[in-house]
Amino acid sequence: MQTTSSFSFDPTAISLSDSAKTHVRKQLDLESATGLMLHITESGCNGYMYALKFLDDIPADAKVFEFGDDVKVVVDKEHWDLLRGTHIDLVTEGLNSSLKFENPNADTHCGCGESFSVRGT
Repeated sequence: MQTTSSFSFDPTAISLSDSAKTHVRKQLDLESATGLMLHITESGCNGYMYALKFLDDIPADAKVFEFGDDVKVVVDKEHWDLLRGTHIDLVTEGLNSSLKFENPNADTHCGCGESFSVRGT
């Protein structure tokens, strides 16, 4: 597995690697979207799964993280406590690339890496 950058967690923000930013920018253009919502769903073998949604309008009460003039990652306040400090990277394995979420709040991850749990929930 090849990751594209190193980083340190910032508990007050969401962060993107340069390669993830480029990937998200392309996807926003394809979808004619204003921003990308990062949220979670209660699912998977460990309790929570990451979910992404393209937004036409950004909710007024959401946390918005801007990466340059053209990339916005949005987190609603309901999910902020579980997602704060998450770093998003683009990971390439063989011919496939996907976004990888590195969440300092996650206690355990399932074997496939699709779900996570948080202590005390």
